[in-house]
Amino acid sequence: MQVQFSGTVTTAPRFFYGSRSHAEHEQFDCRADDGSVIRVIDNVAIAPAVPVHPGDRVTVTGEEVHDRGKPTIVHWTHHDPSHQHPDGSIAFHGRIYA
Repeated sequence: MQVQFSGTVTTAPRFFYGSRSHAEHEQFDCRADDGSVIRVIDNVAIAPAVPVHPGDRVTVTGEEVHDRGKPTIVHWTHHDPSHQHPDGSIAFHGRIYA
């Protein structure tokens, strides 16, 4: 499901290579304005890394995924080069990272 939320970054970004895409990703957690904790995963092979720090405010658009027992994930926070998936983005300090 495509979602959009605003919230506060709670963890420093961590970088890793995706097990399916084998592309570099950035991951950080946010506390959404409704109080929920959401893990943001952004493919930085497609979109630039977002230079966030704990305490920063962001607005995230992407696909929400639920995995029982784990935090809610929002991924596809970038454009789709194939134009087959809704584009996502991360807005930070007046800039759109997509």
